[in-house]
Amino acid sequence: MKTLHLQSDQVDLAASLLSNGELVAFPTETVYGLGAPIFSQEAVAKIFTAKGRPSDNPLIAHLSHLEQAAAIAIDIPKNFFKLAEAFFPGPLTVVLKRHPDVPSIVSAGLETIALRIPAHPLALELIARVGQPLVAPSANLSGKPSPTQSSHVLEDFDGKIAAVLEGGKTRYGIESTVVSLLESQPIILRPGAITLEQISEVLGCEVTIVSKAKQTRIISPGMKYRHYAPRTPVRFFEQLTSLLEYATKNRAQRFLILSREHVGIEQDHAKLCCEELYAALRQADERGYSEILLYCDSTISKDPALMNRVNRIVEREDSQ
Repeated sequence: MKTLHLQSDQVDLAASLLSNGELVAFPTETVYGLGAPIFSQEAVAKIFTAKGRPSDNPLIAHLSHLEQAAAIAIDIPKNFFKLAEAFFPGPLTVVLKRHPDVPSIVSAGLETIALRIPAHPLALELIARVGQPLVAPSANLSGKPSPTQSSHVLEDFDGKIAAVLEGGKTRYGIESTVVSLLESQPIILRPGAITLEQISEVLGCEVTIVSKAKQTRIISPGMKYRHYAPRTPVRFFEQLTSLLEYATKNRAQRFLILSREHVGIEQDHAKLCCEELYAALRQADERGYSEILLYCDSTISKDPALMNRVNRIVEREDSQ
């Protein structure tokens, strides 16, 4: 299979491929997604196969307009519409009860559905032209760093999917915030650009964030499996003195240092921030570094979204 690299004026072709059951990667404001029409069980199954994705890891449905929610969710609470008014289109995913018409494979057999409206004009146009929501996990091989530009998608899927729609570099660089409205109290299942404080202010109630220790089932992507990991080994540091001591002791090795600010030693450095994290991890693999030294100072440690990804990369327990 030849993977087509489609330009922004080729949305019709991308929609036609999707309608014919092919997989197409497309840009969102968070990361690139690997899309399939939500009501095509066969096409959705191809996503799990292509990514090597565990079958118990549910997918997120991407809508082009709010009215599509009624076709894939039931018993929609008022809080959903409050969040939609405040944050849609945007990097927020909401977990609701799944409509029985939605194939169970989408939600890994659960009675829930995760949905959002992406804030990218090409994504919205593509979904509208297909005429139904698109399920779209990140367009990377399962466990690898998510793609923030089309070249990342092609690194993983060239020759394995029908097409990737070019949309430039993504804005946020990490996946959406996920909030569950299944219980009386909203729960954030995955931190992202939309914060707990913002959600709480809109809803006018307390919002909690799930801890790894309290997870009993996977109802959202990013809750169980190791994610975002490069091939290059990653070593985590909370103290700058420890990083400097390790780098000095092993100065013969070639390190990529990820930190908020340059640490002042003669090794390659990349900025540690949400927008650049995944690209830096992929760069480390491309350039053959011995190791990635990841330094989380006190400022980084206070960023729930970034720390959530860091913890998944290095297989640390969530600090939340």
